[in-house]
Amino acid sequence: MKDVVIIGAGIIGCFLAYDLSKYDLKIAVVEKNMDVASGATKANSAIVHSGHDPKDGTLKALLNVRGSRMYEQICKDLNCHYEKIGAYVLACGAEEEDTLLQLAKQAENRNIPFEVHTHQEIVSREQNISDEVTKGLWLPSTAIITPWEVSCVLMDNAIERGTELHLNTEVTSIEKMNHGYRIVTSKGEMMSKVVINCAGVHADEVTAMVNPHPGFTITARRGEYFVLDHLKDPVVSIILFPVPSSKGKGVLLVPTIHHNLLLGPTSDPIDEKENVDSTKEGLAEVREKMHKLIKNVPMNQVVRTFSGNRPSGSTHDFVLEEDDLNPGFLICGAIESPGIASAPAISEYMIEHFVSKRLQLLNKNNLPALVLRQRLLSEMSDTERNDKISKDSRYGKIVCRCEQISEGEIVEAIHRNTPVLTLGAVKRRLRPGMGRCQGGFCEPLVLKILARELKLSLNEIVLEEAGSNVLLEKR
Repeated sequence: MKDVVIIGAGIIGCFLAYDLSKYDLKIAVVEKNMDVASGATKANSAIVHSGHDPKDGTLKALLNVRGSRMYEQICKDLNCHYEKIGAYVLACGAEEEDTLLQLAKQAENRNIPFEVHTHQEIVSREQNISDEVTKGLWLPSTAIITPWEVSCVLMDNAIERGTELHLNTEVTSIEKMNHGYRIVTSKGEMMSKVVINCAGVHADEVTAMVNPHPGFTITARRGEYFVLDHLKDPVVSIILFPVPSSKGKGVLLVPTIHHNLLLGPTSDPIDEKENVDSTKEGLAEVREKMHKLIKNVPMNQVVRTFSGNRPSGSTHDFVLEEDDLNPGFLICGAIESPGIASAPAISEYMIEHFVSKRLQLLNKNNLPALVLRQRLLSEMSDTERNDKISKDSRYGKIVCRCEQISEGEIVEAIHRNTPVLTLGAVKRRLRPGMGRCQGGFCEPLVLKILARELKLSLNEIVLEEAGSNVLLEKR
């Protein structure tokens, strides 16, 4: 019997596993994909929003502000990347300026640092701002992270403290029992006193396994993006938002931790929750709308397009609750923007308001030292790199030319606590395949390393999920 089973290993599930693993509990995380952070967590704008935007009185407003203030210390503790680069919300014309001032008032009421700037003041900071922009709301506390990086390190620590992680394991049914729940999965079943549903776009369906009338529904909203290469002369150095609309925050420009530039996303409701295809129409929309905010974008430097689906709920707010009919069945649903920014606060909220009322939370004695993010050779001094290579020559063999990643680093990542089972998982840990050639040179080498370290044949290695085999036959 487990004390807690968490369904879904996105960033919310990983934060819950990390936070709950501090207590004397038996915890399991069940994830239908072959890696953590494989849904909305891996395909988003990677912004820690300041908290100025959500409507007053919502969980989004409460937890965005709290989560935003938690991240810097969490990332420092775990050696994860965090950069407070600031953001502008940009207005074009009098009507949008009125909305901008309303957002400024919300920021003031929530003690979020802000300034309202004129067009001239904005251009003095960012020279490529569009001539259409008339005013901007400057939010210096807005930050960027790498969400899958944070998720992986959180899970590394949860596993170090005894949490079980079951990847490639889909929940097929849940049954309420006298003293908990029976969770049936594609790989067997388990019992648990408490279930926490963090199933992303499928959270409504998982809730329906125990309550045929969940009280909320989730629509997948597809967001499409362009990714630009590392630019010698960056187009923009801070995050740019348009004034938000009913569809969301709009098409943004976001510098990333690794000095790419994201353009997007769109926000289109789709019927197939797992459909993450990019479309000609969606990408054309991004191109059109970005020009409202910025000029001189070198679209000849695009290295990739992608899309991700976010779970948009019918309640227009996060669904964080205990199911009315099923004590101990807890729901983290409809976690759309600002879900990344709110994630640590969502975990804190769920534990304080619900888990603590169902389970006795006793601190573990002698917690192991924190597992930190893997430090890369590029972050080391020459002396440190030379020492690493002298001890293991594989650190001196560069596999990814674009991102300068060595064989030794890939092997090290594969053997960390959180299993690395796919080419995509290696890519998210270390970035081989994210550079200009998009894996054209390094992917065959990574494939061989992964097969060797996992003791599998080349034909068994997949790109992301079961069935996405890279090689179909040996020739």
